[in-house]
Amino acid sequence: MTLLPSFRAWFPAATFSAVLVLLPGAPAAMAQSTAPQRIVSFNICTDQLVVSLADPAQVAGLSPYATDPTLSVVADEARKFRRLPWHAESIIPLAPDLVLVGPRDRAITQRLLTALSLRVVEIPFISTIADAREQITHVAGLLGQPARGAALLAKLDAAQARLHAARERLADAARPAKTALMVERSGYAEGQASLAAGLIAEAGLVPPEGAPAGIGGFVALERLIVMRPDLLMFKSLIQAPRDQGSVYLTHPALKALYPPSRRIVLPGRYTLCGGPGLVAGLDHLADELARLAREQ
Repeated sequence: MTLLPSFRAWFPAATFSAVLVLLPGAPAAMAQSTAPQRIVSFNICTDQLVVSLADPAQVAGLSPYATDPTLSVVADEARKFRRLPWHAESIIPLAPDLVLVGPRDRAITQRLLTALSLRVVEIPFISTIADAREQITHVAGLLGQPARGAALLAKLDAAQARLHAARERLADAARPAKTALMVERSGYAEGQASLAAGLIAEAGLVPPEGAPAGIGGFVALERLIVMRPDLLMFKSLIQAPRDQGSVYLTHPALKALYPPSRRIVLPGRYTLCGGPGLVAGLDHLADELARLAREQ
């Protein structure tokens, strides 16, 4: 293989020899039929699935963002594992038998790993709870951990049930909420083709008439005031304008129309990925609906 000599400059001779011995390993059929023992995760979504589903002894490394609590709901658990840079040099010496990547992860690194006969599996982004369920089952199978996959699905079911109960209590409140829109900095609003929209729908809420379609779009402040959704949702609570992006969210008109009893904060880590992040997001949203019901 013409690519192999170029790696000699990256590693000592002994390390390179060890990699060559390990990489051919078992045939692909055997790798597919046995649980992988050296798993590398390449992005924040697969990090969370691996931490939740794999046995710790199976995990060879996670992405650099694995321990960022603003992105991951399992950041603390991820600290026990090695974090790896996004390049082939850091992955090859580990001789992983499974590398999980996302659709937008570095293509050149993926090609190098595949050229060295490493098993690279792309895990797509998800935008619905149904897709999240399928993804949990799929990844659990890849890791050789179907029982852990079933346990995570049971947690997802329980979280959905809690959210459904909370939305029933809100529906019985003095001022029941029916419409909601998630608005971010500068007025970007999440559309229906997003995981955030899936969570909002699970809460029994629908977008107001005139809300952006697809993945979303920018909504002028005047238009938002005319739409007048029952609830506004945010990924973070911004109290004072610090830059152009936050001026929109702190405008006096929005503050007057949407006091805390008409606002929900749903942090981005709950709408970024499926798996444990989705379970935590459903639980968080159930707590928020219960709070709103009490405050009506």
